[in-house]
Amino acid sequence: MRAVGVHADVIVVTSQIWQTTCTVVRSGDEAFVIDSPVLPGELEALPALVEHAEFPVAGLLATHADWDHLLGRLAFPGDALGVAETTAARLAAEPGAAQRELRTWDEQHYVPRPRPLSLGQVQALPVPGHCGIGERELELHPADGHTADGMAVWVGWAGVLCCGDYVSPVEIPVLSGGGSLDGYEATLARLRSLVEAADTVVPGHGAPLDRDRALAILDEDAGYLDALRRRDDDAPLPRGRDTAEQRRIHRENARALTT
Repeated sequence: MRAVGVHADVIVVTSQIWQTTCTVVRSGDEAFVIDSPVLPGELEALPALVEHAEFPVAGLLATHADWDHLLGRLAFPGDALGVAETTAARLAAEPGAAQRELRTWDEQHYVPRPRPLSLGQVQALPVPGHCGIGERELELHPADGHTADGMAVWVGWAGVLCCGDYVSPVEIPVLSGGGSLDGYEATLARLRSLVEAADTVVPGHGAPLDRDRALAILDEDAGYLDALRRRDDDAPLPRGRDTAEQRRIHRENARALTT
């Protein structure tokens, strides 16, 4: 697990698994944890890390309902989880799905956990909208397309955008179950103005990005989606992401458009 401070009020933790990011945001005497690392040791270390940095955690947020972003309650079991209304609806429609997927992944990779995942109290947040933190507010923006649900979180005073599973330097756009090409393209269009205003963009997977690199990735992703729409199976994948695993994801994306 790697932790970096990208602003006096923002720490980004990157998991060793899938480079999944977890962002801790502070305003005064409150801090929120957005998304989560994955491995048990990382989750165990997270409370001590943020306490040492004097980030008093008061709540959890998740950008969407994929299991690897929902593990914050394993680190902070007493805190409520805030999610977009679309994510709350997905969790209600798929009761226990995240827990089952986590259990399957753990079994496949021989990962023991001290206790099972319990999401506890889930608070549905209106998106677009705002979420109070200390004396400031986080802006919540719709971010569907990767999945049927989701939100991006704009930390305006810090110039930090937490965009969920978009604008990743390590992963091409993924059309998961419930996701859509139209929705993904619409989310990229919405995110552009936020990326242009940001000092730091935190993708759901991969290290934090500066504005110029994030804009370049956003353009690459838009170009990839355009090629996918045109059924251009031979289109090159974005720079630095032309790997066997990303080719597999591309094949799944192409298959999703035909079913």
